[in-house]
Amino acid sequence: MAIQEGIAYWASVTSPNTRYEPVYSVDLVVEPEVAEDFENRGFKIKSLVVNNEEVGKAITIKRKVNGKKGVRPAPKLYNQNKEQIDVLVGNGSRVKVQYDEWEITNSFGHFKGLDFQAMQV
Repeated sequence: MAIQEGIAYWASVTSPNTRYEPVYSVDLVVEPEVAEDFENRGFKIKSLVVNNEEVGKAITIKRKVNGKKGVRPAPKLYNQNKEQIDVLVGNGSRVKVQYDEWEITNSFGHFKGLDFQAMQV
């Protein structure tokens, strides 16, 4: 597991975003050199725009609620004292995100992603 620091936007940590398929996720704005490293390793990077202003390059870290083996648990959310909490994380919050990188090749192509494990606010 790896940890990445950044600024969180549209974080759905303790309850999933259900607009389409239920998913826990966060758009994490990172330093330009970190974004470049992720892009060079084959991950999608997006220019994040908030209120018509670009806030930086972001990686999306997510975990689908429904997996092959059933319902997946929500990522854990911690405060600065490493105590588990259940709050909404506001846009612009400085966070640390724990994730696992995954990669798969199947009949539909080659895919890479970042599985959302935990967040510290």
